[in-house]
Amino acid sequence: MVHRVSRVLVMLLAGAAMSAAPASTTPGDSNPLTVHEWGTFTSIAGADGAAVEWTPLAGPSDLPCFVERSRFNLKGALSGTVRMETPVLYFYAARETTVSVSVRFRDGVITEWFPPAANPPDYHGLVPGSESAIAWRNIKVSPGAPELFPTEQSASHYYAARRTDAAPLHAGSVSEKFLFYRGVGRFALPIAATVDAGGNVAVRNLVGQRAGDIILFTNHDGRMTYEVRRADEGPVVVDPPVTDVEPAFELERMLLATGLYQAEATAMIDTWRDAWFEEGTRLFYLVPRRAIDGLLPLSVSPAPATIARAFVGRMELVTPATERAIRDALLANDLDALRPYARFLHAIGQRIVADSGPADRAQLERRLHDVSAVLMTPERACAQ
Repeated sequence: MVHRVSRVLVMLLAGAAMSAAPASTTPGDSNPLTVHEWGTFTSIAGADGAAVEWTPLAGPSDLPCFVERSRFNLKGALSGTVRMETPVLYFYAARETTVSVSVRFRDGVITEWFPPAANPPDYHGLVPGSESAIAWRNIKVSPGAPELFPTEQSASHYYAARRTDAAPLHAGSVSEKFLFYRGVGRFALPIAATVDAGGNVAVRNLVGQRAGDIILFTNHDGRMTYEVRRADEGPVVVDPPVTDVEPAFELERMLLATGLYQAEATAMIDTWRDAWFEEGTRLFYLVPRRAIDGLLPLSVSPAPATIARAFVGRMELVTPATERAIRDALLANDLDALRPYARFLHAIGQRIVADSGPADRAQLERRLHDVSAVLMTPERACAQ
């Protein structure tokens, strides 16, 4: 039986990402620098539509061991409301040049990065008003240089981001195609989304900026539905058709509109294809450029001629069908049925436990604890 998110009510929402305005550069510069960045903000919508607390770093890492990690994230216990995943900074220049780069993460902490940084991020507690920062100094941008980058045998989301025309970078003896960082935050997202008992989804714009495109996507047992809503005014009712095609083309179109190059947009989608289109129901949207610059102030010296920044928001939605599936699997102790929800399972499961009657609550809580321990146990550990 094909699952559908039937009659989804979508109130169009948070602003479309705007193409970056060119930064200042020296008149007549014969070696203009271009910087492009993409990343994601992943969250889980609670019953009230706002992002809920979860532990996004628990469980197996999808990063190679050569990536630097914060010593403050003990056993993946750092919690937040948003996982900032795989921002990468690409550099383009006509000839070799040297740059210094810094990024500040407001209301968040940077947890992984590569190449090694001159100023690794510090951690003073993930509380309102806290800030984390990272800096790379004297990074050599080397167009046409051999691409001799570190690799490991294990599969990883990390490597697909290298498939662009960006210039190789050299940080001391380390080479890479980009500057990479990740983190965990506790900040307000531009949208909130609720799901009612009938499976209707209501999306609210929380920033008051120009409405942009939203993709509502569901994958249930390999059968997919998705609907793209344009920047229309007012509420609309949609009934997503069943399809066997992922919304990759629509995401690519949205990314190209921010100023990313084709190869960059393709690399981003290839990086997250298996995660974005996995089992579950979720919203995709572009984070407004003003919000990106506010959360992640970026400084590049010398100043680039152009900077493009594109962040895709991924918001997991807990539909009645998802709650039933997880609840039934917990009661049946069906690990295989629970595995597709792995990193979101504990947060969703806690909501199910809280909403359950006394007769089932203790058993559900115990099963959730046991299953989470199995699914979140790292398959391998990197040497510290």
